[in-house]
Amino acid sequence: MGFKCGIVGLPNVGKSTLFNALTETAAAQAANYPFCTIEPNIGNVAVPDPRLDALAEIAKSQKKIETQLAFVDIAGLVRGASKGEGLGNQFLGNIREVDAIVHVLRCFEDGDIQHVDNKVDPISDADTVDTELMLADLESLEKRVPNLAKKAAQGDKEAKAAAAVLGKALELLRDGKPARLVEPGDPEEARLFAQAQLLTAKPVLYVCNVDEGSAANGNDLSARVFEKAKAEGAQAVVVSAAIEAEIATMAPEDRAEFLSDLGLSETGLARVIRAGYELLHLMTFFTVGPKEARAWTVRVGATAPNAAGEIHSDFEKGFIRAETIAYDDFVALGGESKARDAGKLRAEGKAYVVQDGDVMHFLHS
Repeated sequence: MGFKCGIVGLPNVGKSTLFNALTETAAAQAANYPFCTIEPNIGNVAVPDPRLDALAEIAKSQKKIETQLAFVDIAGLVRGASKGEGLGNQFLGNIREVDAIVHVLRCFEDGDIQHVDNKVDPISDADTVDTELMLADLESLEKRVPNLAKKAAQGDKEAKAAAAVLGKALELLRDGKPARLVEPGDPEEARLFAQAQLLTAKPVLYVCNVDEGSAANGNDLSARVFEKAKAEGAQAVVVSAAIEAEIATMAPEDRAEFLSDLGLSETGLARVIRAGYELLHLMTFFTVGPKEARAWTVRVGATAPNAAGEIHSDFEKGFIRAETIAYDDFVALGGESKARDAGKLRAEGKAYVVQDGDVMHFLHS
């Protein structure tokens, strides 16, 4: 199952620098002029999880394989994107294809780096992007909702449910609020709402790109962004893209000391990756053996057959049962054999809801 987070923002806020550091590549050209990123670059990023290290050590696994998220570096947006200005149509199309939005906001002053509006105001920048996304959704729904209402009047049950939930979204957008604030009335409305692929329905993580001196505690500009995120029920993290770019070039053994000197306990990118994982309501289960210890991603609420399907679709189709050990039991007892002897290995059927950290082995026909 692939999950994509789209990195968006106005031109020259540090999107491509962040992407390069995130993926530890130079795949995205970082340059001081608008639209230096035209085609979206995609990078797969390992989700840091110390539990995998512990499991691999206990099982003496030959290798470790982390679960991953995909990050997409999307071209910068300008006012009028919803009407096709700049790279508007392409920008909106690329956002439609991602599962969540990582919105990078410039929270630093630097006279050498041009700002598209010639001022540094992260809230204004956020509002610019939000407005263009809302205008695009508004235009779409003002055409779709009346058509659905006509079909609903003719007795089409699905159209009636779709008209109800998308009508809620239309009201919010007319009030200048994003569609993600819609609360579907039932599972069918939730399905139809998701199917609509509204741009403003996607969860958002604000990334405050600060100067090096503010990397540990943020600054006045980032504090305003955190207030905005709190009011919206969104998330925010502080990152210095310049520091992260420097860390990406270092040998792994040198990074901890460098971070410590800056008053940091972990990289900003680790926070971004973890927040992206949480934003998409994802969790991790593990498979462990002498050949490899591996982390797998599923959505919160996934059943045992769903998890089996992440490994191979045939495992889900022919699912019989899952042998499951809680992570804490596996570690405390020192592995599968001792957990089995202690009665901590459980046989779970098709209805079992996977818990974060489960160590699982699937039996299938």
